[in-house]
Amino acid sequence: MFAFMFLLLLVPPVLFSLTHVAVISPQDPVLRIGSSLTATCTLSSDLSLHASTLYWTLNGARLSGSTYRVVSSSALSVTLHSLNGSWQQSGDNLVCHGADGSILAGSCLYVGMPPEKPVNLTCWSHNTKDLSCKWSLGGKGETHIRTKYTLKYKLRWYGSEKECENYSAVKQDYSCYIPSNIALFTPYEIWVEATNQLGSATSDVTSLDILDVVTTDPPANVQVSRVGDLEDQLTVRWASPPELKDILFLAKYQIRYRLEDRADWKVVDDVGNLTSCRLAGLKPGTVYFVQVRCIPVGIFGSRKPGIWSDWSHATAASTPSDKRPQRASCDPTPGEPNSTLRGELKQFLGWVRKHAYGCSGMSIKLYDQWRVWLQKSHKKRNKVGKQNLFVFL
Repeated sequence: MFAFMFLLLLVPPVLFSLTHVAVISPQDPVLRIGSSLTATCTLSSDLSLHASTLYWTLNGARLSGSTYRVVSSSALSVTLHSLNGSWQQSGDNLVCHGADGSILAGSCLYVGMPPEKPVNLTCWSHNTKDLSCKWSLGGKGETHIRTKYTLKYKLRWYGSEKECENYSAVKQDYSCYIPSNIALFTPYEIWVEATNQLGSATSDVTSLDILDVVTTDPPANVQVSRVGDLEDQLTVRWASPPELKDILFLAKYQIRYRLEDRADWKVVDDVGNLTSCRLAGLKPGTVYFVQVRCIPVGIFGSRKPGIWSDWSHATAASTPSDKRPQRASCDPTPGEPNSTLRGELKQFLGWVRKHAYGCSGMSIKLYDQWRVWLQKSHKKRNKVGKQNLFVFL
């Protein structure tokens, strides 16, 4: 319509003095893709023009004369077959022109499809204080005409139906944000209605309890540091999200890390509710990127966990290099008191590197297990098979 209004500015002033220059019928029709249309431009009796001198344009392109038919001296029709979807949601411009190119009348064609049922409706609450929902368009998604999507919600057992007001869209993914007045301990029913001039469709109804869809900010102040001179280990520490104190829930954490030159991440799942962790079995002299995220659990006694937070910003640290100066005078000779301890420590670290990945790996308990294994291996003269080794892990 905006384009058509702009074109009207080009009409000669004399035509504005007339009550009606011309009329197109049907005016602003709404049609399905693939339909045919016959439109007629009827001139005002005050005009000394003949219909045979007129011509038609669609979105600025002149239509072939073979599609015209002179209905009378004051009426010219055009027939369009197998219409494609509108170029713009405001409609395609069908215009009737005089022989000199002047615009006599215009109409907007809305060619599209009715909406299909919205799908993949999911919701989450940030610290139980709000509610956000997103969904995808059903089917092929594009309707080619303006389509309205309305998120509706209500308490399952009482309360009136309400509509979300804060919408946003990225390509074919829509979302809506409810900033306040969220009820706890009572299930909600949520759905999306899609409507346009050709029809309507409604998504499946999603039932949820706010406490089951809680998420929070990522853990803060993530720090990664070396463990002394141990070349295969790094310590990760972080702070709990402040919201944990506000709404009295616990959190479980997850870590992932990757090599500087690699895109794939390795995930550590067994962190629990700790706020620190030691990564073992790493490559010496290597830069690692580390991220942490959390999931709320035990929210007001809820048995279901919430939703994982986003990952924290990546923090980088490097393991020490294993290339140390070799000086015979600095190493104890065999038989000296501390040579046995040094040898056992090297064996232990090598054993950890192979068999104890993750945060639960480096502990006193693990060291005790290794000592048991070492003693048994000595008794069997280092002939213990790999199958027997895993009995003690």
